[in-house]
Amino acid sequence: MTHSSTLEDPRVSAALTRMFASADQDETRLPPSWRTDFAAATPQEQADAAAEIFMPISAQGGRLLYNLIRAIRPTTVVEFGTSFGISTLYLAAAVRDNGSGHVITTELSAAKAEAARRTFTESGLDDLITIRLGDARETLAEDTPVDFVLLDGWKNLCLPVLKLLEPRLAPGTLVVADDVDLADLQPYLDYVRDPGNGYQSVTFPVEDGMEISCRL
Repeated sequence: MTHSSTLEDPRVSAALTRMFASADQDETRLPPSWRTDFAAATPQEQADAAAEIFMPISAQGGRLLYNLIRAIRPTTVVEFGTSFGISTLYLAAAVRDNGSGHVITTELSAAKAEAARRTFTESGLDDLITIRLGDARETLAEDTPVDFVLLDGWKNLCLPVLKLLEPRLAPGTLVVADDVDLADLQPYLDYVRDPGNGYQSVTFPVEDGMEISCRL
């Protein structure tokens, strides 16, 4: 007997194909000075400036996330950084195929959040996803249990968001951060790679690298 995953649902696969194709054009949408300009901007200004930029995880990274969630079967998945919702679709597809669970995802850009919401509805996964619009350091402050975390928003905020969630991370909770090659993520990596901070961490070599950290 064969079982297909929700990733093979024509609505989901079509959405992912469309968004990955658009993401391939990211570089053409960015002004040459964007790295310099972004460095001095607030997170909200950065989000507004990047309102048309996908900055997605890779397809391989998405499948890795899908497999991890299928194996762990978390009740509550928390994502920092929705963007247009590519990674969120992988998370929600795994939750759907597990038969239980919910995805809470956060986004600073109102335009991106609205576009993602439309995609989730078109993909038939909107009932499994809650989008929280605003700064994740505020929208994730309420005392929601957390069973799996994906950190893929602004890299300099990954460590503050992790520390915000930390009191709610039970032993065995997995925390995944994307783009280990980006300099802004280094303080986060230094933190989770130090055993004194309560994590066992490993870098997974998929595209720009994912750091998978287990709460001890």
